[in-house]
Amino acid sequence: MANGREPTGPDWDRVYRKLLVFVPWVLLVPSAALSQLAPYQRWPDRAATAGLVLLAAGWVWFGHTRGPEERRERTLPMVVYFAGLLGLFVALMSRDLIFVLFAITGFFHAYQLRPWPLGVAGVFGTSVAINTMTLGIPEATAGSIGTYVGIIAVQTAGIGAGVVLAEKSGQQWRQREQLVAKLEAALEENAGLHAQLLAQAREAGALDERQRMAREIHDTLAQGLTGIITQVQAAQRVWQAPDQPRGHLDRALGLARDSLAEARRSVQALRPRELEGARLPDALADLARSWAEGSGVGVQVEVTGDRVPLSPAIEVALFRVTQEALTNVAKHAGAARVGLTLSYLGDVVLLDIRDDGRGMADGRGRGFGLNSMTQRIRSVGGTVEIESTPGEGTAVSASVPAIVVEES
Repeated sequence: MANGREPTGPDWDRVYRKLLVFVPWVLLVPSAALSQLAPYQRWPDRAATAGLVLLAAGWVWFGHTRGPEERRERTLPMVVYFAGLLGLFVALMSRDLIFVLFAITGFFHAYQLRPWPLGVAGVFGTSVAINTMTLGIPEATAGSIGTYVGIIAVQTAGIGAGVVLAEKSGQQWRQREQLVAKLEAALEENAGLHAQLLAQAREAGALDERQRMAREIHDTLAQGLTGIITQVQAAQRVWQAPDQPRGHLDRALGLARDSLAEARRSVQALRPRELEGARLPDALADLARSWAEGSGVGVQVEVTGDRVPLSPAIEVALFRVTQEALTNVAKHAGAARVGLTLSYLGDVVLLDIRDDGRGMADGRGRGFGLNSMTQRIRSVGGTVEIESTPGEGTAVSASVPAIVVEES
């Protein structure tokens, strides 16, 4: 179908419209045939009747059958057509009462008169014509007049009610059709929006994945390689001493192995090794101890509040932020001490990492590492603040919602 909907049954509205087209012919042709074959008709009478039949046929043909369907929906053309039809009913029935069959057409075509009061008037006119021609003008008695009026009233009320209901149901049907058309248009529009959203979601997903991989590489491989370089450089500085390079080289080898393991975990999108078998406070303590051994900078770790198991995404974000902050201290700060505080405050968890290093000239951090920290914390619904004063050190503060998970 044109509107894209498959038909679910017969199109009764179309069937009804065809019925209205064929009814006058189905009733006129037999009436004319029976009238012409009647033995009581003389040839002049038959000719006059045949002339009226041809006139009625032309009137129906040009006024209804061959007329455009839009004209049947217009009031004035249908009123003119119906008035002429009533006149033909009376003329034909005056020639032969057999044409009462053809006059029944008026009850059908009255359904096409709009608005509905005209349709009821058409039913009334048809009923008056049929009953007057078949019963005759009633005698001036109460019984005759009552019977005459009663028959017309019952016919008009019964068939006229159908006219009213047909128009009301037609209005409802047209309203439903308009509603269906609007819904189909909305569905088509929604389908386009859905496709657009899917494309945007795929692009956003690809971008998020690239950013995630970039952060993982930065937080694992880059930091590990930085540590390896630091240890190798330290070994170079004491290379002439018999025993001192060995410790630096051992730590460099350990960092290389850890970096390789972390690279594999990043590809598989798993949690950091330190968080696999420990809670966040213990993992941060292990990280701080390992970092202090490699950097020679003392780290004081403090945990306050009731320790609760957090969502893995939140623990990973806090752990990676700590990694990044400590790496930045080792690379840029020139600090002697670092303080790491993890605070469980009911609805939120705070992470503070402060050093007593040289600070940053503009008071704010730039570069991929600090951007990575911000993106990580924002991805779990948190915020990051970085405060730094030249000569007074740097403070990184992260706040995340305390989303607690049940321990298995």
